[in-house]
Amino acid sequence: MEIKSIEHKRIKRINVSQVSEEDDNLAIEEPLEIKLEYSSQKNSTEQVVSVTMRTPGNDEELALGFLFTEGIIKHVSQVKETKVLAVENKVLVRLQENTLPILQKIERNFYTTSSCGVCGKTSIDAIKTVSAYQTKADQICLQPALLYGLASALENHQSLFKKTGGLHASALFDIEGNFLFLQEDVGRHNALDKVIGAAFLQQALPLDKNILMLSGRASFELIQKAMMAGIKIVAAVGAPSSLAVQLAEDSDITLIGFLRNKGFNIYSGEKRILI
Repeated sequence: MEIKSIEHKRIKRINVSQVSEEDDNLAIEEPLEIKLEYSSQKNSTEQVVSVTMRTPGNDEELALGFLFTEGIIKHVSQVKETKVLAVENKVLVRLQENTLPILQKIERNFYTTSSCGVCGKTSIDAIKTVSAYQTKADQICLQPALLYGLASALENHQSLFKKTGGLHASALFDIEGNFLFLQEDVGRHNALDKVIGAAFLQQALPLDKNILMLSGRASFELIQKAMMAGIKIVAAVGAPSSLAVQLAEDSDITLIGFLRNKGFNIYSGEKRILI
């Protein structure tokens, strides 16, 4: 079945000299219900853990990336089956028998918008997660020039953004600056969950020898997801928030903002950049 990420719309385009009718491309935004099924010796439970607004496509990666970065599951071996019901906008993740998810801190109202991945949580404690890779040491040391081309490489690979102008992207590069892959979505947190979910499925975590490139700003939730995946370097086209910088400092993450072809700002972890 073909997954549609773009919808065509007839619009009126207006400028100072004329009014014309043209076809335009819209990024599709639809809800995705993420359900967990798990069992013990006594009973079986099926539970909705989130409904998020996303761009259809890579729904399995999105669901698994979300469950991992929220700290609900820890390893792909805990997953028995992932059933994607694309027509119904649902993903069911079945865990292995006697594998219980960690749901104590999720405390969601079950709904998140495409712009906010933490706004459905009901307490400050619920937004805190702990990474198994946080204390993993590294010897990464990069030349500034290696970073200059990342923003252009990201843009060149954003095929859906070129058609719609309405999608965020998260991309992985190796520490030599080579492009690996990216995911696009109307929600910046969804794009990153799709990237981390793909690595989770491939048993490629931690991503401690990769650079994460973000197409927009660096928010707290994106740094937290990067931390959960063991990422040590996060670069963003836009600005970081104050809480993102604080979390990057606390988690020993190198955080770079306003990355352009000839410069950038370092907000934390400057030890990994040769300056």
